[in-house]
Order: sequence, then structure tokens, then C-alpha cells
Amino acid sequence: MAKKVTGKKAASAASKVLRDGRTSKASKTAAGSALSQREKKR
Repeated sequence: MAKKVTGKKAASAASKVLRDGRTSKASKTAAGSALSQREKKR
């Protein structure tokens, strides 16, 4: 089974959602989840 990794554009969008104070809790939860699936830099 392939490992699911969030793409660069998706991670960038998720980062914007987390920094924007106007987004809902559900949006932030989804964004946090997407970023947690981002491949770690070594």
C-alpha cells in the first residue's frame, strides 16, 4: 500500500488556513491533518 503524502501546494494551502484567524475549527483540523501527513524534511 502506498504511503499517502500531502503535496506541496496542498500543504501551502493548509498552512494559510492555519494562519488565518477567520477559518473554522473544522477547517483547521483538516489543515492540521494534511500537514501532519507531509513528508518530513531530513
